[in-house]
Parts: sequence; C-alpha cells; structure tokens
Amino acid sequence: MPSPVPLPSTDLPVADALPALGEALRADGAAVLVAPPGSGKTTLVPLWLTGLFPADSAGRVIVAEPRRVAVRAAARRMAALTGTRLGEEIGYTIRGESKTGPRTRVEVVTTGVLVQRLQRDPELPGVAAIVLDECHERHLDTDLALAFAVDVRANLRPGLMLLATSATAQAERLAAAIGDPAPIVTAHVSPHPVTVHWRPPGRVLDAPHGLRVDPRFLDHVAVVTRDALAERSGDALVFLPGVGEIEAVRRRLSGVDTVTLHGGQSDQDAALRPGPHRRVVLATAVAESSLTVPGVRVVVDSGLARVPRTDHSRGLGALVTVRESRAAADQRAGRAGREAPGDVYRCWPEGDRLAAHPEPEVATADLTAFILQLACWGHLDGDGLALLDPPPAAALDVARTTLTAIGAVDSGGRVTGRGRAIARAGAHPRLARALLDGAPLVGADRAAEIVALLSADRRGTDDLTAAWRALRGGRDHDWRTETRRLRGAVPAAPRTGLTDDLAAGLVVGLAYPERVARARGGAYLMTGGTAAELGPGSGLNGVEWLAIADAARQPGHRNARVRLAAAVDEATAREAAAGLLTEADEIAWGNGDVVARHTTRLGAITLTAEPLRRPDPQRVAAALADGLAREGLDLLTWDAAAAETRARMAFCHRALGEPWPAVDDETLLTRLPEWLGPQLARARRRADLARVKVAPALRTLLGYAEAARLDDAAPERVEVPSGARVRVDYADPAAPVLAVKVQEVFGWKSAPALAFGRVPVVLHLLSPAGRPVAVTSDLVSFWGEGYRQVRAQLRGRYPRHPWPEDPMTAPPTRRVKPRS
Repeated sequence: MPSPVPLPSTDLPVADALPALGEALRADGAAVLVAPPGSGKTTLVPLWLTGLFPADSAGRVIVAEPRRVAVRAAARRMAALTGTRLGEEIGYTIRGESKTGPRTRVEVVTTGVLVQRLQRDPELPGVAAIVLDECHERHLDTDLALAFAVDVRANLRPGLMLLATSATAQAERLAAAIGDPAPIVTAHVSPHPVTVHWRPPGRVLDAPHGLRVDPRFLDHVAVVTRDALAERSGDALVFLPGVGEIEAVRRRLSGVDTVTLHGGQSDQDAALRPGPHRRVVLATAVAESSLTVPGVRVVVDSGLARVPRTDHSRGLGALVTVRESRAAADQRAGRAGREAPGDVYRCWPEGDRLAAHPEPEVATADLTAFILQLACWGHLDGDGLALLDPPPAAALDVARTTLTAIGAVDSGGRVTGRGRAIARAGAHPRLARALLDGAPLVGADRAAEIVALLSADRRGTDDLTAAWRALRGGRDHDWRTETRRLRGAVPAAPRTGLTDDLAAGLVVGLAYPERVARARGGAYLMTGGTAAELGPGSGLNGVEWLAIADAARQPGHRNARVRLAAAVDEATAREAAAGLLTEADEIAWGNGDVVARHTTRLGAITLTAEPLRRPDPQRVAAALADGLAREGLDLLTWDAAAAETRARMAFCHRALGEPWPAVDDETLLTRLPEWLGPQLARARRRADLARVKVAPALRTLLGYAEAARLDDAAPERVEVPSGARVRVDYADPAAPVLAVKVQEVFGWKSAPALAFGRVPVVLHLLSPAGRPVAVTSDLVSFWGEGYRQVRAQLRGRYPRHPWPEDPMTAPPTRRVKPRS
C-alpha cells in the first residue's frame, strides 16, 4: 500500500494555513484555499494532502492545472522537493504524454485531461482528492471540472475530497459552488516585497485595436526593459499580449539574452530552466500563475492581454488586445517576488483604472466543445450543475446547432453515440468530426497529422499544406505526439490517391464546411456568406477555391483575414461541404426585377445558374409582391384616375370609418392579394406591373354597398350655382377642396357637404384669372365681409366680369359682359 509522500522541510508560507485547511476538509470534504502566488499552494498542499487519508484508504491526489506548462513545472517542482524521480511518487499527464506509475501519489494533469477522466468513469476509482488550482482564471475546462466534481461528490462519491484554490479574492463564489457553502481558508502570507515602478510612455500613443499594438509602445516596453536591467539585478520577465509582440520586442532587445514562453511554442520548458547568464524571458499570460520562472527578480508588465472573442453570427473567432485586469496585474507583479524581493515596472500611468477581474471564457469563447461535454454528462444547457456562470443563450444556440449538424446531439439535445466518439477523440468537436470522417477519405495517418496541426498554433504561413510539410520535415515533438494520439482514435485507413493539397483541404472542409470559399472580386466568399481576403504576399493568391481553417474579422474591417487555408478544387469543395449543396428553382425579386433561374449552390456560393423558361406563375406573383414590398407601390402606374380613386377612398375611410377601407401604403401592401392578386397572377416581370389598371383594382377593396355609394359619399364633381360641374380635390382627406370662380357661386348660401353631409368642402374662391382670392367654408360670412374687399380690389382689374354689390341676389354666371 503506498504511503503518504513525506513533506519536505520548507518555509513555504502556505504551511501555516495547513492545520486550518485540514480541519475544514475533514469536516466538510470540500474547501476553498486562497493564497497568493509563491505561497506553495500548488506544490506543498498536494504533498500534504497525501497524509490526510488513512493508510488503508490511501489514494491518489489529482492536481488539475489550466495549462500544460504549469503541469510539467508543478510536477517537477514537487519531485525536486521530495527528492524523488519524476514519474514515481510524483507524476503528470497532459494530452498525449504521461509520466506516472503504480507508486504515484500525486498526479498533476490539465483540467482537460481531468474532464475526460470524469466522463470515462465519474467515480474516479483510486482517487482520494482533487485539487483544482487557479480557479480564478476561469478557463472553460476548469469550470467543467469543478461542476462535474461537485456533481460526483453529491451523487456518487461523497467521500471524495475537493479543494479549489485561487490566488484572488473571488473565494465566496467558489465556496458557494462546491459546498453550502464550503469553508474558506486563507493563507495569510507575508510574501517577498515587490516594489512598483510606474513607467508610462512619455507621449500619447494609439490604443490597441484588434491585433494591432502601436509599434511606438513596443519601443517603450523595450526601453523600460533595458532600464530595468540597468537598475536592478536578476532575470527579467516581460509580459506581452501575443507572439507578434514578443518577437517585435525581442528584435528591439538585440544584444540581450532572451528566451520566449508562450502557448504556441513546442519547448515551453526552456524558460523554466535557469540559464547560465542573466536573461530576459518574454512571455504571454501563460506565465501569470502556477509556475515559477527561476531567477526572475524583475517584471516588466505591458498591461496588455490578448483574449478570444467569438462572432457567433458568422462562426468566426478573433483575438483582440485588451487592458489586463487588476487581478492579472497583481498576478504578474507576484512573479517578481517568488524567490526574493523584486520589482515590477508597469508601462501605464498610475491613475489608470483597470477592471477588477478578467472576463470568464464562458462569456466570450466558442462553446461547442463545452456544450458537448455538458451533453455527454447529461446536462446540455448546464442546468443543475455547479457552473459559476451559465452559458450565454446565443452561444448555447450556436453550439447546439453545430453539434446537431455534425451528428453529435439529436434534435432533443441528447448526445448520440457518434457524439461520444467525437468527445473521446480529445479534440474540438469540429476537428474530431473531420478526423473520424476524413480518415477513410485521405488515410488515417494524414487525417491525424492535419488535425494535429489544426489543434495547435504552429504556423509561419497561411498555406496549410506548406505548414504541414514543414512539420513533417522538422522535429516538433508535440505535433508528432499529438498525431500519434489522434491516430489511435480512428481505425486503420490506407492513404488514398488525393494530393496533399486536396487531402488537407478536404479535412479542413469537413471541420469547417461554412468556410469553404471561392474567389470573388479580389476576395473570397465563404459558403457561410462571409467575405474573406488573403494577406499581402500570400502564396495562395490566385487560387480559385480555398478551404479556410482559420480566419478572423478584426474590429473595423469589412472582410475577415485568412490566417490558414488550403487550396482545393471544386470537386473537393463539393465533397467537403456536401451538406450545404443544394439544387433548386429560384424565383425571386432581385436587381429591380423578377429573377427566375435554376441554380446549384454550395451554401452562399452560386455554382451554376440557368434561366427558367416556364417559371411557376404563383412564385412569380410572390416575387412581384416582394418587389412591391421592397421598392414601394411606385412600381405601379398611378395615373390621374388611380390617384383620384385612392384619394376619394382615403377620404371616405377618414370621414366614415369602417367598413370603408384604409388605402395607405402599409395597408395596401398588407392586402395586396385582395386587390392586386388577379393582375399579379398574369404578370411576369416589372414592366407588367406598370401596365396594371390601378383604379379598378383599388375599387375591389370596397364592399358591394360601399362601391355603390362611393359616388354619393365622395363625388368626383359637384354642381355649382352656375350649372358647371367642378372637380373636388381630395388630396387632403381631412379637408376636400372645391376650387371655383367667385361669379359662379353668387347666391350660394353654404358650401356643399360630402360624406353624406358630414364634411363640408373647403371653397377656394378664384379670381377671373383662376387665382385664389379667398378660402372659406362659411359663405355667409364671406358674402357679408370678405366679398367687399375682393370686389374693391378686382372690379377695376376685371371690368368685364360682374361685381354686384349684393352677391346673394345676383345671378351666378360663367360669362363676361359683352364688349361695348
């Protein structure tokens, strides 16, 4: 029976908190440990835990870290502390690599490995305790591992100990998630002091935008680094947002011994080995926690981080540069005081305000793999699990749609047998699907090699095939290890006759069918409808078809930028995106007219289009109706008769209400089939709309009684005292106008009323020249007052027209006096 690992003689600060932690775990079986960087929570606590179990129940302690570099570093550090060989009492497992044995008491794993083990056997036989380290970083796998472990303790193994550790103060949320709540133990540590030096740029610089960081800011970081080396002793750790910035600052530090540390490099352990000379470690956020970079006494913090953002509507991801949080700034500063007093140089003004904590990945990342793991656990949307944050609804919907499309979940959201096979492959569900379906088409070896390349960020080109050939000819240990692991996940399948280019493109297309793209106007149109473009000088320029593995649409850019793709031909494109291939008769409104054609499409890409000789009349009518809805009723010819009929009907609707119909644009478009249906059924194109007789069509909206009474309610003309029939203007349905000369209405006591006597017309009384001289609906008042002024002004100008003193008794006339 393995015995507890002997505790090393150490002065690690967390040792003082172990008695309280032991009491909490014995009482509740779960606890939260809050301890700052460098306190020993990652290395000393797991060793101490092995002595917490009786000899007859000794089991393994699993320590889960979010990053593989931290896994290796933690395991090596614990082996060194205990004086044992790595792989014996202390071991580790990352994807594709394991150093453990039958005597292993503490095993350090990535959170992804722990999630897979929980899925295979939730009871975790032989495991006595789980330590979830660095929970504050809120990686997706960390959130899953925590939720699954809590579920296992509640339903299968209440005796399984669970310890969540954090270097920041969000302990209450963790305690509520893993217990009711679980006790919180805080290591009150007096760490090595770290002196803060504020070194903001001396001039205004451009803020980070997308992936772009102002080169002048990188100049500044390099200058601060040189100053720090001159002012302080020890190695320097420089935090930068990404690989591009690491290389840019490395060039600016010529003559300085530099080493890099980031997630994409094959040998991450080099930075964790002491160097023979003073050096500068240029790192991304991978170096923030869970490991000690030996010799570091100085930290230079750019204050920037690079985080993923997912455009769920386009299915594209993008990396963006953001300001780090206060929690991250504290973590980075702590790297300088891990071994001795240190200094941190912060490259921003002291008064700048930072967010308290970084956003959790669940809020911004692609959740396809996350949701598949939940589905395999039996909780597609996470309900009932101890998730610190629920998955956002939009991201959940997109992930579920993707998983349904590849056959991983059924229409009810339940995981399928194929879905479990995809999950067991240990790759993103899209890539696992491409591995499983691509192996019979290109050969198992090539499928595994391509998927291993797609799983990591190892590329110096946007040409996937070129990157693949470079890996084949190189010595990338991690790529070869991952290839072997993936190869073991699929049955043997011989290499087929496809060229490497087409094989690579086919596998990419199987993973991302919505990113198969065809050249169009200097860019590429993807089957998903998004436009993409190649970078300047790309070796893929001029290729007609691409299978795009990676593309990012940066803020402010219209098109996505292709980051990795393979050249394919049309046949391979059709095969890869077969689920998007459709053939149909398309009859629709487009480019200002009806378009009727038979098309073959690959998603948004039109492969062929031939005109239809005899399109379906009903679909043509629907297309014409759509054209009217899009471009408006002006596609019809509104002659005088149509305009007048519409105005009269509008007047009746306003004056009399229902059942007189409204004839505004919105109503006419809504009721289009009722009044224009027969004409649309006979039309074939836009020109036919212009020939429609609109006036009689509008009248069909009237009921039988209303049609018979329209001329009474809203007559076209009204007879005036002179005997003339004068047209009524209904342009304003609230106030119809009758324009008539003054002499024609002598003797008229009141204006006529329309709408069956409800609405008097507005009289526009005209001069002999046809110009308005008065507007009134009250003729009695006009004859009594206004007429005198009109008579005085106009009788000298128009002497041949009658201007009687008493217009009420004068005969109305259209005639003039005969010449003398």
